[in-house]
Amino acid sequence: MYYTALDISKYVVTKCTAESCAITNLQLQKILYYIQKEYLAKGSAAFGDPIEAWKFGPVVREVYYYFCGYGAMPIVADYDFMPEPADRSIIDKIVCEKRVLDPWQLVEDTHKHDKAWALTFKDGEGNKTIIDNELIRTHG
Repeated sequence: MYYTALDISKYVVTKCTAESCAITNLQLQKILYYIQKEYLAKGSAAFGDPIEAWKFGPVVREVYYYFCGYGAMPIVADYDFMPEPADRSIIDKIVCEKRVLDPWQLVEDTHKHDKAWALTFKDGEGNKTIIDNELIRTHG
């Protein structure tokens, strides 16, 4: 099944809130990136929204602006969206693995010089440029 990035974000936020492990918008953006990367590695996209190369890493613009009112504070919210069970299994694994990491570890990981963000951002030259899904698939 195909979702929007905002749908998946709402699920992730709800899961983290319910499990007393709320995440920030920065963490959410990185988690979305890892979810998309996992799906692309398996041959399909988790969502159709583009991921852009912003200063602090990969960002889904619509999701960023939807949650930006929280600033750097944890997002505590409850939404009704629920992915299909097979998708929840994939998403949950990534969420549980990544949400416990320091947000700046996630930034550091996604900023590695040989990864899709860095290859697109190019020291600011590609700021807010869409990161090609094929580049995400091949270079994570």
